[in-house]
Amino acid sequence: MVLKIYSLKDRQTKSPMIYCPPCLSGDRDGVLAIHMVSAWSSGNGLVLGQEKTAEKSNEITAIPQLLDVLELNGCIITIDAMGCQTAIAAKIIQKKADYILALKGNQGNFHVEVTDFFETALAAVFKHVQHDYFQEHDAGHGRIEYRQCWAITPCEDSFPSFKKWPDLKSLIMIKSRREFKDGLTKDTEDTRFYIASIEPNAKKTLTAVRQHWGIENKLHWTLDMTFREDESRIRTEASPENFAIMRHIALNLIKNDTSRNASMKRKRFMAALEDDFRETIIRQVI
Repeated sequence: MVLKIYSLKDRQTKSPMIYCPPCLSGDRDGVLAIHMVSAWSSGNGLVLGQEKTAEKSNEITAIPQLLDVLELNGCIITIDAMGCQTAIAAKIIQKKADYILALKGNQGNFHVEVTDFFETALAAVFKHVQHDYFQEHDAGHGRIEYRQCWAITPCEDSFPSFKKWPDLKSLIMIKSRREFKDGLTKDTEDTRFYIASIEPNAKKTLTAVRQHWGIENKLHWTLDMTFREDESRIRTEASPENFAIMRHIALNLIKNDTSRNASMKRKRFMAALEDDFRETIIRQVI
């Protein structure tokens, strides 16, 4: 099971500070953002937990607290670059799980070592570089997307900084290209780098990373379109945090319901009108 740790931000109190969008309810009135770190299970399609970051703190301190309350044995934990920290990697290994962490410029020399190595290896078509490779493509929504993944085993000679990372076993480069069929939209290319505690396995890693980004459609889009989260004006004291929790609970309950064949939005509306249906949804988890 792939478990994604991600960050959400909500608005709370007015402040003259500069705020960091995106926020759960937008940034129309200049209000201080609440940072919520949550765990999403890609296999079950459920939010398993969330943790609010402390004031004058950030996601880096909240992620270990969230990991502490979750049973992670056998899971693969994927986190954006904000969670690419040695302490967080150590916590994941301590919980008997594996990690795939996005590697960006916040890791300084290590990021430079990894990007330089892959760029040089790619220019030589990975000649004399032992690696695992996988590629795939799919089409839909008026575009074709191609993805390539390379995974290698790090060594101290090429990557002096890798030894400080607990149980680090593979370094990954993923290149993606989107080609649009309309002839008007410009094609896009993207290259991303990751570190992982799993053995070099390009197909497995690419699948996990794709599941990681699937949260945009499976969770964020549903919260915005079905629960109108972006339009929420709730901001008093702990209300934004509490309502975020309630939305996640409601989302999980409706997702688990199999008693009726209807969309998420329709089921939510029916649960508001019908006591029996609402009771059926709730009793499924009791």
